[in-house]
Amino acid sequence: MFLIPNVRISVGIPPQREGWKSWLFNIHYFAEIDATTKGNYFYTPALSCNEQQWGLEIYPGGCIEAMDDRVSFVFYKLSGGGVSATFEVKILEQSPQGTFFYHPDDRRHLGWLDVFRRSDILNILDDNGTLALVISIKEEGLKPFIPKNPCQNMLQKKFLDEETSDVCFEVGSSDVAKVRTKRKRSTASVKFHAHSQILQICAPMLAALFATVTSNDGESAIASITDVEPDIFRHLLCYVYGGSVSEDVLKRDAKEIIETADKYSIVNLKLEAEAAYVESNDITVENVIDNLLYADAKNCALLKEAVLDFLAENSVEAAQNISFTDVPGHIINDLLVAFGRSKKSYGSGNVGDKYSTMRVSELRRMLDEKGLNVDGPREAMIEALKSSAAEIDI
Repeated sequence: MFLIPNVRISVGIPPQREGWKSWLFNIHYFAEIDATTKGNYFYTPALSCNEQQWGLEIYPGGCIEAMDDRVSFVFYKLSGGGVSATFEVKILEQSPQGTFFYHPDDRRHLGWLDVFRRSDILNILDDNGTLALVISIKEEGLKPFIPKNPCQNMLQKKFLDEETSDVCFEVGSSDVAKVRTKRKRSTASVKFHAHSQILQICAPMLAALFATVTSNDGESAIASITDVEPDIFRHLLCYVYGGSVSEDVLKRDAKEIIETADKYSIVNLKLEAEAAYVESNDITVENVIDNLLYADAKNCALLKEAVLDFLAENSVEAAQNISFTDVPGHIINDLLVAFGRSKKSYGSGNVGDKYSTMRVSELRRMLDEKGLNVDGPREAMIEALKSSAAEIDI
């Protein structure tokens, strides 16, 4: 693809329609512009509409993907940001329209590759060989700028703010010196200043640690946590203050975050870490039982589902190579459900059957929509949904 140089284009103003902004481009000596090679192009001056800048590329011999004897027209975005826009190109009394969404980091184009035949266009050029092309963009009503609700940012700014805090966590001791990963751990205790009212609303179990703690006048009450790594607790507390934990950290420290979030009932963070663990770890014959027992102990329904799916899909190999001696009986029942789910169509049968064959993510989504607890084993989730459905029927 090469840019065709020295193309003469003059700009005029065609009749305007309500709700549209239009431009007239007179492309002089169009018949003389090289059209022997597909993919070669020239472009019009920039178009400005809806506070955005647009460009139009014209391929006299058609795009590489176009059929023979075609002139192709392709719109592209010059300014940043995502936006949707409706375009119209008018020639030969044809006015095809198209609407396209431009993502901020996406260079996708909107084009008409095969609509216009070159032979037809050459027959309607004026005496000077000029092609008159009308381009229109639908004008959108400009929406007023409204800032986002600042509460989350304001809350995050209070994270570790010692000046306004009234409680403090002292985290870390020799109890957390058990190294679970190759990453070097700190055994020194670290203080995390916090706010009791925020904890009472967003993390009641953390707030409860101060219920029996007394403090001197003017000093923050201090609660000691001896079974969590300081860096893991920092991620937990940051999440409580409306922050987020990076995907890399979630994958690297998934189990530790799951255990800490589970202990202090920061449910959403636990589910994020669980999803990261499932995504970043392969279930194998060698680790399947360890993962199954861990998922059962921590009520990680998504992880348990992944493990049971693996066993159901690899039942012969599992039967030959895995000992289920230490597996609790209720987990065997879960395995039978997984086998049944793999053989039944999704959502078949009555309401009870529908829930029993649903995936964990779908159960959690339904619970969240109803404002119910999304944590816990799948049996508890199903019972909660059945109870909710029964209350509606009454």
